[in-house]
Parts: sequence; structure tokens; C-alpha cells
Amino acid sequence: MDFLISGITSITPQQIVMYVIGAVLIWLAINKDLEPVLLLPLGFGAILVNLPASGVLNQTLAGIGETNGIIEWLFNVGIEASEAMPLLLFIGIGAMIDFGPLLSNPKLFLFGAAAQFGIFAAIVVACFLGFDLKDAASIGIIGAADGPTSILVSQVLGSNYIGPIAVVAYSYMALVPIIQPMVIKLLTTKKERCIHMEYKPATVSKKAKIIFPIVVTFIAGLVAPMSVSLVGFLMFGNLLRECGVLNNLSDTAQNVLSNLVSLLLGITIAFSMKADTFVNKETLLIMLIGLAAFIFDTAAGVLFAKLMNLFSKEKINPMIGAAGISAFPMAARVVQKMALKEDPSNVLIMQATGTNVSGQIASVVAGGVILNVVASIL
Repeated sequence: MDFLISGITSITPQQIVMYVIGAVLIWLAINKDLEPVLLLPLGFGAILVNLPASGVLNQTLAGIGETNGIIEWLFNVGIEASEAMPLLLFIGIGAMIDFGPLLSNPKLFLFGAAAQFGIFAAIVVACFLGFDLKDAASIGIIGAADGPTSILVSQVLGSNYIGPIAVVAYSYMALVPIIQPMVIKLLTTKKERCIHMEYKPATVSKKAKIIFPIVVTFIAGLVAPMSVSLVGFLMFGNLLRECGVLNNLSDTAQNVLSNLVSLLLGITIAFSMKADTFVNKETLLIMLIGLAAFIFDTAAGVLFAKLMNLFSKEKINPMIGAAGISAFPMAARVVQKMALKEDPSNVLIMQATGTNVSGQIASVVAGGVILNVVASIL
């Protein structure tokens, strides 16, 4: 009976905070349907790793010796030692993406590039607030609105804040439908949000769709070699989709692989959410910097579209620029939903999707560039 009492009395205030955070994440996943495949295992994992003497963590027991906890083992093998889980998830993401709308309108690449501004702005802010370069760079990548990229970059750089970065990145990904509309409305007029964009798709051959992921991987590898794992796995997944001879593997990557890895990744990354390292002022700062990065990304995309309208005969709906963040396909859906709300006859989904997938490429390339630059400095 004493061991039951000692377990309860050994709970710290910081662990109670983590129980609350875990419960909130679970509530958002179930009640609000916000990225449940990510937030639910993340929230439950946060509770598991913060139970006193939790069996999911490695520990040494009298008379037994050292035992391996399943979550700590998964973290050591699947993330810390190899970054395997985030990379495997990129195969599934790549298999989901149709680059056709982007290839038929290549200028959408510009919006994806513009919407990465928040990454670099956040790095500067983080350095100004006292974070060292490797932590600042890891925090900045939250602006990519891409959870796997955030995890991979922070892990490779050896950041001290992998847990908070992962939670913030995934949380803001889930909150795209809440945050982005507020930023878009602040920067645009109703007239601008009602601009119609006729979709005139150019014919994209099967050969072009097959060559594209190979060429992107080759270029990324030359420009930013450390991005090869990120870009390469994303493009490999897309090649599975487009080659036409591996449909079963493509379907498996899109569904079974992506769901399984997302589930394991969510509960495994919770290892970094232990109360003693998570509940501190730095975590709060990371949340604020991450939010600022996300807002800067959205704003940069919208403002870039408005800038292009000054020189373009065919007007661009500025909301398209907001889809340049990497949160695929949520950002594209948000733009389409807002367009239909302003004008039920306005269909922007194809342009928004093209911009969204360009943001996916831009974010992983930006992650690789950051890894290369920081590695060369350090």
C-alpha cells in the first residue's frame, strides 16, 4: 500500500502542469478534431512520460538491473540515432502530393519561397532573446509549419528543446484554420478576397511528373547537401505516386505508412516532454516565437501576392500567398473556405494547392539550408 501512496506524493507541480498539457492536447484532438493523428498520441505520451517512475522510460531497478522503457527506446532508435521516423513520414507525405497544379503554373513557386520569411525572422528573434545558434535555428524552423522538418532539424543540430519545438510546431499546424484567417483578414480587403483567378492548367506530361522529383532532389543535393534526406524522401514518395507501376506501394505510403509513423512519432516525441525539461520560461518563449514565425510566414505570403498585383495585369487573390506555408493540405483548404465564404462562386482550390505544395518543397529546402549554414558556422 505504501508504494501507492509514495507514487501519489512524489508527483511534482511541474508534472501536474504536463498532465494538464496532455489533457488539452487530447481534448483538441477529440473535441475539436485538430490533427488528431498527431495531437492525441502526443498528449497521451506527455502523460505517460510524466508518471512517477514511469515504466515507459529507462530505469534501474534493484535486483533487476537496467530496464528499457518503450518510449525512450523508440526515441533513441527512431529519432535520436537515425531520424528515421520523421524521414519515413516524408515518404508518405510525398506520395500524397500532386505537383501537377504547381508544374502547370511555376510562378506559384515564388509564393512558397516568400512564405518562408518567418523562419529566418524567428531565428533572429530567438538569438536576440538569448538562445544559442543551434537552438535559435531549431526554433526558427517552426515557421515552416512542418512538424517532421522541425523535429529533424532540432535533432540533427542537437537542440536542447526538441520536445517544446515539436509540440509547438504540431500545435500551430493544427491551429492553421484559426490563426491564418485572422492574419489574412487583417492584411486584405473584402474586394481583394473576392478576386477570381481563372484556372488555366497547362498540360503536364507523365514524363515531366516523373522527372520533376528526380531533378528537385539533384538540385537540392548540390545547393544544400544536408537537405538530401528531407527532400530526397519527400520526392521518393512522390516518385512512387507518379511512376505508375507501384500503385500498391504508393497507396501503402499514403495511408498505412503515414498513419503508422505519425502515431508512433507522436507518442515517441513525448519523451522530450518530461516535466523537468519542459516546464520552464524557455518553453513559453518558444511558443511565442513560434507563433510569431507562423504569423510572419502567412503575412509574407499575402503581402508578396499584393506586391505582385502592382505589376501584374491578371490580378492575384492575395489569400493564395497564405497557402505558401508547408501545412499541407490544411493551408490550401483554409484559403478555399475563405474564398467561398466571401463569394460562393469563387474557386481557388487548385491555385491554393499548387502554392501549398511549393511551400512544402520550400520548407524542407530551407531546413536543409539552415542545417548546412549552422553546421558550417559551428
